[in-house]
Amino acid sequence: MQGPPDIQSKSLSAQIYAQLKYQLMAARLQPGDRLKIRDMAQSLGTSETPVREALLQLVRDGALEMKPGYYIRVRRLTLREYLELREIRLLLEPHAAVKALPNVDDAFIAELEQVHETLIRAELEKDYPTALLANYEFHFSVYRRSEMPQLIDILERLWVQIGPLLNFLYPFGHPSYDGPHQHLNVIAALRNRDADALADAFRDDLIEGGRSFLKYLESIEPEKSS
Repeated sequence: MQGPPDIQSKSLSAQIYAQLKYQLMAARLQPGDRLKIRDMAQSLGTSETPVREALLQLVRDGALEMKPGYYIRVRRLTLREYLELREIRLLLEPHAAVKALPNVDDAFIAELEQVHETLIRAELEKDYPTALLANYEFHFSVYRRSEMPQLIDILERLWVQIGPLLNFLYPFGHPSYDGPHQHLNVIAALRNRDADALADAFRDDLIEGGRSFLKYLESIEPEKSS
């Protein structure tokens, strides 16, 4: 539903930044992936300067890190960092969903159902990149309906850091639910225009759906790379 941002009107460095930001949020890049300025510039048909500017901005955003020898790689959050960002998400994401509610119509809900079906089908087929992308699109298609650009910017800055870590979600921390999938509860709450149920569904999706993921992160924490 979202796809890569429309970047035609932006400067070249801003275009590259927007594309990389999207790839990070949608879990298209994994922790430890090395980003080579020269190679990226050649593939994009541009000079190294705008690529370097975009990468350094993402370093400042906390999504990338610069290592000795001046190479840049996707940063892997520590468990403590993830838990802090998770706590903030538990506050802000349900709020964004509730603010989106007045701007949701039946056509949007139908589109959201299709995104969820794509997610479930991808999980069954073990097409995990598609599942991760669908999950990102499900969440942000709702949040962006809030029409609160400052709030969306904050959420994007959270997801640009956690997105790569979500590659560990499948198959190690596959979401599981005690009852219906929380995305179905989101859809039902949107259809019923029930703000409280909507906030609960987004909150429970992160807590309930993320239980196995959190356990896996805890199990690999001693294995932090240098």
